Amino acid sequence: MAIDIGQFNLGQIKRSDHLPTRIAAQFAAEINEGRLAPGDKLPTEHVLAKTLGVSRSVIREAIAQLRNEGLVETRQGVGAFVLERSLRPIRIKDGELFDPHSFRAMFQLRVPLEIEAAGLAAVHHTPADLARIDAALDRMTGAEKWSDQGIDADLAFHRAVADATRNEYFSMFIGFIAERISLAINAARSRAVLEEIVEVTIAEHTRLRDAIASRNPTDAREAMRLHMHGAASRIELSLEQF
Repeated sequence: MAIDIGQFNLGQIKRSDHLPTRIAAQFAAEINEGRLAPGDKLPTEHVLAKTLGVSRSVIREAIAQLRNEGLVETRQGVGAFVLERSLRPIRIKDGELFDPHSFRAMFQLRVPLEIEAAGLAAVHHTPADLARIDAALDRMTGAEKWSDQGIDADLAFHRAVADATRNEYFSMFIGFIAERISLAINAARSRAVLEEIVEVTIAEHTRLRDAIASRNPTDAREAMRLHMHGAASRIELSLEQF
């Protein structure tokens, strides 16, 4: 059934927060605590955007996060619905990744998924997929690159590459993992000279974008491999390479 957003304590979202994550977390709490039941339909993007005082793109990203976490399913032209608990995939709590071993293990899992996704994206991407990748890269290279919005753009870039595989499971798993280890990007920015981190990261993403655009899966895989291991080294994380 459809729900009345007025019954939930969502309110206006602070601009200093990571907006999509904050909104997704609030809805996740409503779901996990039973105030949103399986089968309930979330309010429309228009209603949520107006009520929370954010753009519809922020709402879409928040719903995508909920979908990646297995809390909701989206039906084309209908909306987003809360999933039965038995249908939800394994969930990993953010706090678990404060343990160095768990964090390293999660990052290690992400590497082969991202590399394979890059190769598949090079083969299967559509013009719309490439436009989304370019839009995220434009945000990364614009004024936002010096702010937390640059981190949001980085995550959007990787989600767009995953979507370009045309395999929904890559979108689901990469979206879930990338969101969980986004702390790594913040850590990298806090431990090194910001200008160096930003410019190196942009260069890696640009190389990856160009390889995907040229439909060269070998180059795309190598570009993603270099980016993943570069990202790991910037947070002093040592990963096996074969």
